[in-house]
Amino acid sequence: MKRSLAIVGIIGLMLCFSFMILTGCASKSAVKEPSVSAEDKAAADRAAEQAKAQAEADAKARAEQEARLAAERKAKEEAEAKVAPQAEAAAAKEEMTFKDVLFDFDKYNLKPEGRDILKQLAGWLVNNKNTSVLIEGNCDERGTTEYNLALGERRAKEAMKYLVELGVEDKRIKTISYGKERPLDPGHTEEAWAKNRRDHFVVTTK
Repeated sequence: MKRSLAIVGIIGLMLCFSFMILTGCASKSAVKEPSVSAEDKAAADRAAEQAKAQAEADAKARAEQEARLAAERKAKEEAEAKVAPQAEAAAAKEEMTFKDVLFDFDKYNLKPEGRDILKQLAGWLVNNKNTSVLIEGNCDERGTTEYNLALGERRAKEAMKYLVELGVEDKRIKTISYGKERPLDPGHTEEAWAKNRRDHFVVTTK
């Protein structure tokens, strides 16, 4: 009997010892989480706000830069759109040779070569709507001033009439006669007179 009690006591002691060991191990294995102070939390919040503000500032700067570049592109395109027609008209004018239409002595009817020149001029005027033309009628030095002014006017009107037939609006055409007052060649020979019996064309851009 005593022996049995002794065995039971030993077992009890062993159980108590085991329980103590297990309890100690559990307490040791439990890791205590570090606590975050209010000061550290506030610093973290400030850092997050600064990062957010910086991101918003960067996005705003990019948007402003894109808007500025878009405005510059638009302004450039508008400037080019305004300059292009003028440049085209100037280039066309440089390429087009506005030859004088010549006339026979004391005549104002158009010769075949004169009609060819007017066809070229009419085609250019039709393709360049923002231009107008002044036709200057001229004569050689023979005859009175009054007669040559009238003859120069008839020569200019004849050219105008043909241009209108070719499709040029009459409101874009003006005429003037200088008679014998503006000779191209001041000589007193048949060669000089032939040069002076002419219609001269002055084209202007609106």
